[in-house]
Amino acid sequence: MIAVISYLLGSIPFGYVLVRLLRGEDVRLTGSGNIGATNVSRKSPALGVMTLLLDALKGSAAVAVGMILSPPLFERIPIPHIPWRYILPVSSPDFAPWAALAALFAVLGHMFPIWLKFRGGKGVATALGAFILIAPKSVLLSAAVFFALVLALRYVSLGSIAAVAAFPNLALLLHEYANSPPALALMSFTSVLIILKHHANIRRLLAGSENRFGMKSELTRSK
Repeated sequence: MIAVISYLLGSIPFGYVLVRLLRGEDVRLTGSGNIGATNVSRKSPALGVMTLLLDALKGSAAVAVGMILSPPLFERIPIPHIPWRYILPVSSPDFAPWAALAALFAVLGHMFPIWLKFRGGKGVATALGAFILIAPKSVLLSAAVFFALVLALRYVSLGSIAAVAAFPNLALLLHEYANSPPALALMSFTSVLIILKHHANIRRLLAGSENRFGMKSELTRSK
């Protein structure tokens, strides 16, 4: 049940819906064809920000639902009496694997949304919203890696890939996985999937043809 609900939450294509409703256009037909915030921002910066926030929020919602429905909680504690202060962010090995599972399927939903014939985004914002509840310090440090690389090298795609790669390692070093190997494994697998979704960017980086931040084509390709 956790996997199904998390997938359905993650598969809500907010970028596509916002552009369709407010501008009457299909965001998949312009720019990179991606439904994520960066491509949406090419149509409207305001809609891009809204897409970023909503994509992150659906990741957080999936993790919250995953913890509520986790067997250690759902089977023993009535919902009104859930000890939220202990499970948000995750602090118990009882909850952590279920939260990480929810995060994984929310990201999969964003990448492969059933509503758009399984053609979605790259999952960075959704992962951000999901993992901020599981490992907040690691997420913030990963964000610092992103900004540092973008400022230094002006490659948004490289910053995203490096930040995602750093995240599970930081979670391990900071013990932000509730000492649960299954949770860490799921978090790592999610990170690998996001990196693989950047395969086109990786090829261009290796070929030296990826454009730097500030160029028009960079906004098209990086997200």
